This record gives sequence, structure tokens and C-alpha cells, in this order.
Amino acid sequence: MTVLSDKWIGKMVKKHKMIHPFKKKQVRGKSISFGLSSYGYDARVSNEFKIFTNVNSEIVDPKNFKQSNFVTKKTNECIIPPNSFALASTVEYFKIPNDVMVICLGKSTYARCGIIVNVTPLEPGWEGFVTLEFSNTTPLPAKIYANEGVAQFIFLKGNERPEITYADRKGKYMGQKGVTLPKV
Repeated sequence: MTVLSDKWIGKMVKKHKMIHPFKKKQVRGKSISFGLSSYGYDARVSNEFKIFTNVNSEIVDPKNFKQSNFVTKKTNECIIPPNSFALASTVEYFKIPNDVMVICLGKSTYARCGIIVNVTPLEPGWEGFVTLEFSNTTPLPAKIYANEGVAQFIFLKGNERPEITYADRKGKYMGQKGVTLPKV
């Protein structure tokens, strides 16, 4: 497997609209940076957040996850309660080539504050807005900024196209829009 560079990412965006919208350079200023980096792409978080709540004292069950476990807010700054989490989605829509796997790592700015960004790999042939999970590991409330960088996506080229891509098997999260809760 080869880690793919900014040049390759830029070509794939032009040729296949692999990331949309796309920023061809790092955007900084007073924002947490986002856009193209040397060997990846720093994506932004949208302004819709589903914040976990235990008001209903439900059991967290991935096979029967209830919408009532969340409070949904559209906001420019999301406050995650201590030792809790929130879900959101990327601003960017991704279309992953059939011979590429994408892994995601949280940005160091958030990691240094005890906020962990979790995303499962983007499989060959998958496309959609990425659902992001933010865990607040601290005993204090934590803030996430909408429309700013939150995670870096790293593109890995496989040695060949897999026999069956995510699109071929009609994966359950294909083409997802907005924050997508667990499905079985």
C-alpha cells in the first residue's frame, strides 16, 4: 500500500470529484485548518450535531439505537458534556476510488484538548458525507467549531481493485447524507 500525495488527491478531485467542496490549499487564519495537506485532506465538520444524552436512561445498543438518545442542534459551536460524545458529518462529500482505502485521524488541536475524533475507514467504492464521532474524554464541557477542520483523511492505494467494493455489495451507509445513526 502506498500513501497518496497532494498531487494525486488534486488529480482525482479534478477527474472524479473525489472530494466536494475541495480546498486545494490549507486554509488557516483564525480557524482550525482544513483543506489539502502533503499526504491527506483535512475535512471540516458541518453545523448539525447530535449530542448524546442519558436523560432517558436507555441502554446504548448498536442493534437498536434510538434517536431519543440524542439532542439535535444546528449551531456554529457545539458543547459536548463531560465524558460524553456527539455525532456530526463532514462538510465535504467523498467518492472513494475502487482501489483506494481511506483512514481518518483526528486533528492534533482537538486531541490536545482531550477530544477524540473517531471515523471508521472509508472503503473502496464508498461515497457520501462522513459521519464523525467526537468523544469528550475530559471531566469538563468541550467545544467543537462548525465549518472548521476536525480530521485528516489519508488515502492508501491498494495493490489492485478488490473483488467486491463497498458499492458492489450495496453497503448500508452508501450515499449517506447528514448524520447517520447505526444500522443493522
